[in-house]
Order: sequence, then structure tokens, then C-alpha cells
Amino acid sequence: MNKQWNWKTVLQHEQAIVWTQIVLGCIIGGAAYPLFLTPCNIAPGGLTGVGMILNYLFQFPIGTTALVLNIPLFIMGYRSMGHVFVVRSLVATVLFSLAIDILQLQPLTSDPMLGAIFGGALMGVGLGLILRGGATTGGTDMLAKMVHQKLPFISTGMFLMIIDCVVVIFAAVCIGTTEALFALVCIFINGKVIDMVMLGLSKNKACFVMSDKWAEISHQVLHDMDRGATQLSARGAYSGKERPVLLCVLPPQEVARFKEIVRKEDDRAFMFITEAHEALGEGFDRLAEKD
Repeated sequence: MNKQWNWKTVLQHEQAIVWTQIVLGCIIGGAAYPLFLTPCNIAPGGLTGVGMILNYLFQFPIGTTALVLNIPLFIMGYRSMGHVFVVRSLVATVLFSLAIDILQLQPLTSDPMLGAIFGGALMGVGLGLILRGGATTGGTDMLAKMVHQKLPFISTGMFLMIIDCVVVIFAAVCIGTTEALFALVCIFINGKVIDMVMLGLSKNKACFVMSDKWAEISHQVLHDMDRGATQLSARGAYSGKERPVLLCVLPPQEVARFKEIVRKEDDRAFMFITEAHEALGEGFDRLAEKD
């Protein structure tokens, strides 16, 4: 009984974290518009960008316009995208749209470059939090996924990029070429910040070593560095021979020590190091809450 209560508590805690991220993301992302984007006439793609263009032309409220444009896409995506995802996204879209229209914040700048940089960054933080909560803020994401289901050769990212480009072209025609160029800067920064929020700032390193002395290297890593290592098996394309590959995930500050160990044990070893944006489990961030 106590075990069941613990699991229920864990699930409630996880749901609280999910919805906190979504609500905070909506507020932060929505604040980017009155603070930076709207004063500089920067339409950052998607249906919200369409809302900004209509706001510039006809003074329609940005958030409400984007919400109305999203409704048919949510209806189409309800069956194919799953109940939980659609409900979360619908709530996020409503909150995001309300935040854009309700937050009466004093603009921090009228400089379009500053608006594109900081507006894109702030919106990226907000959208990143919403995505971490398992939701989106617009029907364009659903539309892209539905198109990908029907036409697998068109990736979701490619379709979203096409939509953003179309919106930017319309912005260039309706608002101005300069503002459209700054919108591209905003979209680029927004995408980079979303990745940072989604994947984390801590970029651990995944180190792969091919060496006949993998056992000695592994021993040094385990005992001198107090880190784990995994032996993988690989086959050379030219020789056709099986060769062991050692995999070790490390924080950036420990990579130099690891390279020193490899160099000491086998100066003919082949090694390559790549980024591991998230490392979860023993020795790194906790994978899940303990019950």
C-alpha cells in the first residue's frame, strides 16, 4: 500500500513539473512579443508570425489571431497525434496566445537587431520549456507531423522550415525587407536556444577508443578516474577483423586526463570524441526519482 502511495506521489510530482514547465514557458515566450518582437515588427515564423503580419496590417490581436488559426489544425491532429499530446498542446497554445495579448509590458528596445537577438533568445527559452513539458504552441508542428505521416520523404523539420520561410517572405512583402531579414536572425537564435533548453547546457563528451590495449585503458579509467567504461565490438571495413572499441562518457574537464591515459597506454590508438548533450544515470544527473 505504501509502495502504491509512493508511486502515486512520484507521478503527481512529475505531472506538477510538466505543467510548471509548460506554464512558465508560455509566460516567458509570450513576454518576448511585447518586450522585443512586436515593437520591432519581427514576425518569427509559424502561425504567430502570421498573427504579427495581420496585426501590422489590420491591428488584429496577435495571440487571438494565432489561436483562431490553430483551431482547425488541432481538430485535424486530434486523432492522429494522441490525446495527451494534443490536450497539452491545446492548453499551451491557449496560454501562450493569452500571454502575448494580456502581458502589457514596456518594450525594452526599438532596435531591430537587439529585438531579433533577445526576442529570439527569450522565445527560445519559453518554447524549449514547453517542449520539455511534452507540448507545443502551434498547429504548424502538428501539420508538419501529419504531412510527414502522409509523405515520409518530407521531414518534420523541413516542412517547418518551409512554413517559416513562407511567413518571412510574406513579412518582407507586407512589412519590409529589413524586418524580414531580422526575422531570419530571430528564427535562427530561437532554434539554437530551444536546443540548449531541450538538451541542456552541460555538454558531456562521449569518447570512443579503438586499441588492442583496451583492457589496460579501461583499468586506468575505472581505478584512476573512478569512471565507468563500456567495451563495444566493431569490425574493420578493410581488414574484416573484429576489434574492441572502448566507450567512456566524461565531463569536459576530465577529457584531458582520459587522453593522457590513452596516449600513455597506446600511442597508436585511434580515438574520436563527440558531444553527448545529456548523460543520465550513475555518475551524472539522476535518471529518475527514487521511489
